[in-house]
Amino acid sequence: MRPLLLNNPILRPILYGFANVSLFIFGWKAKGRMPDIKKFILVAAPHSSNWDFIFFLLIIFKLQIPAHWMAKKSMFIWPFKGLLKYLGGIPIDRSKKGNVVTTMVDTFNSADRLIVTIAPSGTREKVSRWKTGFYQIAHQANIPIVCGFVDYNLKTGGIGPVILPTSDMDADMETIKRFYEDKSGKYEDKQPDN
Repeated sequence: MRPLLLNNPILRPILYGFANVSLFIFGWKAKGRMPDIKKFILVAAPHSSNWDFIFFLLIIFKLQIPAHWMAKKSMFIWPFKGLLKYLGGIPIDRSKKGNVVTTMVDTFNSADRLIVTIAPSGTREKVSRWKTGFYQIAHQANIPIVCGFVDYNLKTGGIGPVILPTSDMDADMETIKRFYEDKSGKYEDKQPDN
């Protein structure tokens, strides 16, 4: 993975200022702060539109969270490929099932510090339920899950609770889903029923 622009001491204040101004113009607010944890999965939900991603990225810049994010490989095209990677993008080949979890667990195990943002819906389209890859990565790498969110109704985004996966995935997923019950993406009709 490439070094993040957010870790560059010259660019960090520029990205912070850009995020502050952009969020102010759009009328959005950031809540919470980055937890004092070296490695974790940052859940990005709900994810019903590209705008959800853009606002979540602005929130990350404002809260100065040096996070990488996973996205489908087809998004990383010229001339934006390099910039997206410097902004934290990790291209994912969705055709290789199961390989992503193993690769990310190995990556977390070999890193001193790493934050990876994952949208559990896996798409902007309507899905019946979240994918559990983010949970499997966190459980197998023995790292926490941090609930990041956007909420269009309140024009707010930020950081919620920290959840350490247990051996009961169903109970843990219920806890995570409860946090998101009152959060709304741009298109509420595309959010999972879970």
